[in-house]
Amino acid sequence: MSNAIRIHSFPLSGHAHRAVLFASIAGINHDVIDVDLAGGEHKREPFLAMNPAGQVPVLEDGDVVVTDSNAILVYLARKYAPSYLPADPVHEAEVQKFLTLAAGEIAFGPAAARLINVFNAPLNKDFTHATAAKVLAKLDAHLEGREWLVGDAPTIADVAIYSYTAHAPEGDVSLEPYANVRRLLANVEALDGFVPMPRTAVGLNAA
Repeated sequence: MSNAIRIHSFPLSGHAHRAVLFASIAGINHDVIDVDLAGGEHKREPFLAMNPAGQVPVLEDGDVVVTDSNAILVYLARKYAPSYLPADPVHEAEVQKFLTLAAGEIAFGPAAARLINVFNAPLNKDFTHATAAKVLAKLDAHLEGREWLVGDAPTIADVAIYSYTAHAPEGDVSLEPYANVRRLLANVEALDGFVPMPRTAVGLNAA
């Protein structure tokens, strides 16, 4: 029997991608199980027994089940790849700040803008674009003179912000004004084990 962890995923979900991406770059033995979201698999048993919220990703590690993409990153780093979650309390607090950013302004900005174009989500495009501009400017300023978000090496903070930031153009959000952000994305993409999320030909990627 395989001792690999299992990540229940959906190819076009940035939340799921960050879990798969981290497992891959951290060299954690894992299997990816695609969930049929279009068919409603995530809204019925046995999936709901793992995550009553009916959302991907879900991590299974033996008898342990972890839901929420950022919680999965923390769990995997603590158990299998501790260098990606600094033990220093100041740096750990910095990592947590960016996990919150990923769940907040990135989710409501570039991620939500992409949802409008990729999945026809009934969201306010002006709000998502304004939020995206704010958070990307914040990230770009923070990254001035830095290669990574926290310290001198990659952490789960970089993984948490990667997927939806890299795919912001699918929501008509240009990354051209943010050279430092684009450098960070390139740094993540250069890591051994990097796996891309499929791109959708919508928004600025439609041409």
